[in-house]
This record gives sequence, structure tokens and C-alpha cells, in this order.
Amino acid sequence: MTDVTTLLEVGGPLAALGGGAAYTRAKYPAVYWSAVGGPISTARLLSSYSSVMEACGLTVAPSRLRVLAVKATTRREVRPVPPRRGVIRPTSTGLRIRLRLAPGQEPADVAASAERLRHAWGVHAVYVTTIKPGVVELRLVGYDVLRRVRMPRKTDAGLLKVPVALREDATPFVRDYRTVPHQLTLGATLSGKSMYLRHLITGLAPQAVALVGIDCKRGVELAPFAARLSALATDPDEAAELLSVLVKEMEDRYDLIKARQGIAPDTADEEITSDIWGLPESERPVPVVLFVDEVAELFLTATRKDEERRDEMVTQLIRLAQLGRAAGIYLEVCGQRFGAELGKGATMLRAQLTGRVCHRVNDEASAKMALGDIAPEAVSAACAIAPELPGLAVAGDTSGGWSRIRTPYLSLGDAAEICRESAHLVPDLPALKPFRPDVPVRLVETPAPAVLPHPVTD
Repeated sequence: MTDVTTLLEVGGPLAALGGGAAYTRAKYPAVYWSAVGGPISTARLLSSYSSVMEACGLTVAPSRLRVLAVKATTRREVRPVPPRRGVIRPTSTGLRIRLRLAPGQEPADVAASAERLRHAWGVHAVYVTTIKPGVVELRLVGYDVLRRVRMPRKTDAGLLKVPVALREDATPFVRDYRTVPHQLTLGATLSGKSMYLRHLITGLAPQAVALVGIDCKRGVELAPFAARLSALATDPDEAAELLSVLVKEMEDRYDLIKARQGIAPDTADEEITSDIWGLPESERPVPVVLFVDEVAELFLTATRKDEERRDEMVTQLIRLAQLGRAAGIYLEVCGQRFGAELGKGATMLRAQLTGRVCHRVNDEASAKMALGDIAPEAVSAACAIAPELPGLAVAGDTSGGWSRIRTPYLSLGDAAEICRESAHLVPDLPALKPFRPDVPVRLVETPAPAVLPHPVTD
């Protein structure tokens, strides 16, 4: 009986502690990492740093001076020299440590051993970033941050900058329109493409920006944000008229730049290298972000008249993509597929879209359309996205870099409410007033009084 009591007294708390740790690791990985995983990984790193670096081939032979000094002071064996380790800085998602490379090493050597370092130190992933010549930073991620997305509290936000998703290395993915003016976003149904679009709109809603939408699905995707939109086209005919107005607005802004800088009026727009950001703030026109949802609807035709309208719209889109950045007009083109089979001008338009985001797609050809021409190795990563992970995507750009990102959940009602609260920030653009969507008036119910009043009688 005494043995059973002792077993319960000792084993009970241990079992409860182990079960609690397992539950916390599954449901609250950030808490588990801060309390258990982080200290264990730090101890592993400190105790095995030299041996792990040597096993990974990240050491170099010691200098002659070091050999002579060791032999003169001690009798121990002279071991190879690993990269000099900096201070370990813990974060809410992992660890950060800087390494000063030894002579003859390069960052690619460390990046090639990232998988070995991950297993040696018991972390989820290791990412290598070059800080300056001879110095790299290891970002150790303790758990899968994309399984349950929590955006960092501090992000690089500002005018035309929207922290829209989380990268797999636990850093925010910021959509910066001034750096990447135009972007193509692809994704199948229920892949999270609409969630990505919601975050973009709600992130831009509190800023001094004009938001314009083209949604040929009768506006079902963008109509909930009508309170913050300066213009909305819900069918191809309206889209053709709206694109013509935007091109005219772009030409007027070029004329403004010419007048301010003393450029000859007959100078071609393509030869102007400046932009609206060089104008004084009092004269600078408000930036315009155009959202095109389901771009394939602009290319589909049924009659000869539709073909003429399609050619005109595609031409206007290409002009906006080629010349719109300097005029402060930016494109966000979304769709399920996008390629040469859509018709004339599709490939030319895609070439102007610098940023690429590919959610889960139905076939490999769609992933190649989005990423094959800028980051071919990212195509397989996009094809491996599971349907159980909506919002997961692969983001790439023309520099060849790419990374996995995931957008946090945002309900349609919350997104629409943010747009309604920012409705007073809609800029005054006379050219877009005919396309301003109608915003239904919300009826406020007056609560009934608890006590019914009785008339006063004489």
C-alpha cells in the first residue's frame, strides 16, 4: 500500500505536468516555446556549438599563431575554428544569433547546413540572412508559425505599406506598393485569396489612398467594402468605362508633373522618369490602388463586340501597368488562372506585374503561370499546398526570392466594419464620382423604454 501511495504522490504530478506540457505544445505553441522549448534549445546550442559546426563542415584550420599559443600554454589538442558566435537573443517564436564567418567561408556554406543545424538544436526551422560581408544571422524558429498565425505587434507599416501575412521565418510579409507597385495574386476557390484581399483593403482603408475595385462577379467580392471604395465596376461594360477614366487620370497627373518640372508638353510619357512623390505635398495627387478581382472575366468574350471591348480593356490595363507607378496608380490583379490562353495581351500584362502570390491552385500549370518565370523552384512548393491550410501561399518577386506566407483569419463582417469606420477618408476625385458605389444606410434600432409613459391628466 505504501508503494502505491508513493507512486501516486510522485507519478501523479509528473503525469499531470507531462500532460499539461503536451496540451500546451499543441494548443499554445508560443507559450510552450517560451517556457520549455526555448531554454532547452538554448542549452543545446551552447553545449554543442563547436562540435555541431565541425560536424557540418563549418570550421576552418586554426592560424599558425593560434596553434603556437595553444601549444605554449596548454597541452590540449588544437581543434578547428568555428565561426565566432554572438549573443543569443530569444524571441517569442525562436532564437536569433549572429555569426562572424571565418576566412574562406561564405553565407552559402551556412545556408547549405541549415537542415543539419535544425536537427542538432531541436528547432522547427533555421533560416540564414546576410547582415553584412562576413556576418550572417541565424533565425531559429521553434515551432510551425504558419499553423496558427499571430502577426507581430511591431510591423513596418506606413503609407502604402500593409503587413498582410506572416512568413514562415516568423517575420511579417509587408505589401509595399512603392517598392512593388503591381502584383498578381492567384488561387483556386477556398484557397484564401479572398482573405488576402480583405487584409489589403482593410490595411489601406485608414490611409490617405483612393481604393478602386473591378469585380465582374456582380460585386459579390468587393461590394461589402463599398463604403471605403472611391469607385466600383461590377460588369465588363462598367469596367471598360472605369479603366478609360483611370487612364485619363494618369495622363492628367503626367501633365501635372511636366508643368511642375518644366518639361515640354509634347514630351512622351515614357520619357518622364520622375513621379508624383517629387511634387510638393500640397500639389501631390492622392495615390490610387486598383483591385481587379477575377481578371479572367475581363478577357472572356462571346461576340465580336465583346472582343473589341476586351482588346480595349486589356490595352488600358497594360498602359496602367507600364506607366501607372509614376502617376501613383497601383494594380492588384487577382484570379484563379492567368496565362496566354486568356487571349492577346495576357502575357504582356503579366510581365508588368512584379509581385507574385500563389495560393493553392488546381493544377501545376497555374503555379507556373504565377511563379515559373521568376522563381522556378517555388512552383513545386505552391503545388504542395494542402486544402486544409487556407490562406497559405508562396510569395515571390522578380529578384528570384520566394517564401511561404499565410494570412491570418479576418471575417467579412469585421473587414466591412473597418471600411465603414474609414468611410470619411474617401478622397475627393471628381473623375471617379460617377462610379462611386451606393452605400446602404444602416438602420439603428431604438430600444423600447422599460416603463411606458402615461399622459398627465388634470
